[in-house]
Amino acid sequence: MRQIVLDTETTGLSTAQGHRVIEIGCVELVNRRLTGREYHRFLDPERNIDEGAERVHGISRADLEGQPLFSHVAEEFLEFIKDGELVIHNAEFDVGFLEHELKLMDHPRPSITDHAMVLDTLKLAREMHPGQRNSLDALCKRYEVDASGRDVHGALIDAELLARVYLAMTGGQAALSLDEDEDEFGGNGEEVVVRPRRNDLNLVVVSPGEEEEKAHEALLDKMQEKGACLFRDLAD
Repeated sequence: MRQIVLDTETTGLSTAQGHRVIEIGCVELVNRRLTGREYHRFLDPERNIDEGAERVHGISRADLEGQPLFSHVAEEFLEFIKDGELVIHNAEFDVGFLEHELKLMDHPRPSITDHAMVLDTLKLAREMHPGQRNSLDALCKRYEVDASGRDVHGALIDAELLARVYLAMTGGQAALSLDEDEDEFGGNGEEVVVRPRRNDLNLVVVSPGEEEEKAHEALLDKMQEKGACLFRDLAD
């Protein structure tokens, strides 16, 4: 299964106010494992960036001088996500902005779901953790995903963090990246499932009663009548 974990940064919060996409970051998962393939672009929004948005992602208008327009990279972006499943935190926001960009360039297929399926991890987190904070920062803390290198929001780094959070949320993943410790993989490069250790289990051993022992011995007698009884041979 191919999944593309995606994040965007924008000039502001609302397409209705003319805000645009300025960064797209994607990382690829195949069969729940990071492949190392990614898609990353900074974009010229052809407008100024709101001060509040700039404080969040740290990208200034000057930083985007010479970057391509969205319309210039739209086809390569759509080719990267084609026939996959997009994993997005608060998908309504990112998908809305991407579709707005496609509509501005009069793309014949402006709906993102015409190109890929969409999974919203914010909705998933709210179902799994009702009543709790479910921002990406909160989920990183909850699932012990190291976000110490993230000083500001950035599309690519947030996509990488979300990939790790998503794998932790949905379980069943032994290694989250290509450079994990080698002892989590077999000698032939195959992934070895690492199961959590439980130190709080108290195993109860139930000894057979007198009647159960008699029934057991009777069954062994019948087995021995038909030939050797391996159980008794091993006991001897």
